[in-house]
Amino acid sequence: MKRPEGFDERPAQPAASAEDAPAPRQRRAPLIPRRPSRGAEGDGLEARVEPATPDPVDETAGSTADDPSGSSARDRAGAFAGAAGRRLGAGFSTVKDRIREYAPDEDHRDPEAEARGAREAERLATERRDAERLAALTDLHPAGGDGHETPIGAGVRAAETAREARVAKRRRRLLERAEVRRFTRRSRHRRAAWITGASIFLVFGISILVAVFSPLMALQTIEIKGTNRVDETQLRQALSDQLGTPLARLDFDAIKRDIAGFPLIESYVTEEAPPHTLVVTVTERTPVVAVQSGKSFDLVDPAGIVVQSSPKQPANMPVADIGSAKLGSPVFRTMTEVVLALPSTVRAQVTSVKASTADDVTLTLKDKSTVVWGNPDDSDAKAALLAALVKDHTARNPGVVVEYDVSAPDNGIVRPTK
Repeated sequence: MKRPEGFDERPAQPAASAEDAPAPRQRRAPLIPRRPSRGAEGDGLEARVEPATPDPVDETAGSTADDPSGSSARDRAGAFAGAAGRRLGAGFSTVKDRIREYAPDEDHRDPEAEARGAREAERLATERRDAERLAALTDLHPAGGDGHETPIGAGVRAAETAREARVAKRRRRLLERAEVRRFTRRSRHRRAAWITGASIFLVFGISILVAVFSPLMALQTIEIKGTNRVDETQLRQALSDQLGTPLARLDFDAIKRDIAGFPLIESYVTEEAPPHTLVVTVTERTPVVAVQSGKSFDLVDPAGIVVQSSPKQPANMPVADIGSAKLGSPVFRTMTEVVLALPSTVRAQVTSVKASTADDVTLTLKDKSTVVWGNPDDSDAKAALLAALVKDHTARNPGVVVEYDVSAPDNGIVRPTK
């Protein structure tokens, strides 16, 4: 395309006066480089974009490096984005002015140049919108519009890194603790067993020391049970020498000697009732026969011990005729053994028992009938046979005196008396 004449001649630029000279700039940061326009033959329209003059920056203002998360950092980021927007707007205006300058009228228009100028203007407008969006999102984005991390983003990233480090450290600590517990399980069980055993031994030892030597377990009360003929007060008085002694150190040999002074006691049982009580349960002797001694009668138990003396013959208790035998002799023991084997119904009818030897025991009933018992062998069978014979004879011939022979338990005999 042929260029109009005089098109290459650029209008003379008026000389800049001192008053119109721009103020000295403290920082020069061209945002948009110069881009030559390409004509059809290489020397065409050249669009120049002069960088906009940035706002003066107060270098004496306090630095916000020490406080990246404060309001000063946000103000600086906003100021930077605003300055960028103003630079882009100024450049956009300059391009449009230059296009108008080189296309003064409709006859000398260059469509290609105008298209390039429109595209340049659209690019600048896009960059301006991006700068404004950057200014709005400066507080949220970790990095600034120039690709470098802002102080706010650095603080956020540092906080996230610290939190992740704490979580990782806590997880590592839990894993290490679980591994330590797994590898030390056997030793811990062994240590627990030793501690348990030592604790039991210690408690047992302390209990023994307290029970044996401490006055906390000393005897203070003696309780007597089972007495009928024995004087309970006298028995307690006899055992009073054990008072004040710990229960674990009671002298049971001395207690046995003290109780032996009471012949009516056949046996006894002691029971300790911590912390301060001793329970003594006695079994008194039970007389089974009466032995005449002069004008009185002695009530004697099977061991030949005189339990009680009475001036009269006791009712429902047979009199033992021991002759020249002594109390506690084999003959006397045989007689008491036979009496104890009798049923209660038959024993109540026996008035006397006599024996010259251990194999010749004879009983006398209240109706004057006699019983030949013989030796004490098979006493249970003989007692059952005697009860049956007495019952049968009483039913058939009541009041008739007879002799019952049960010396042979398999063949009982009833004989009339001579």
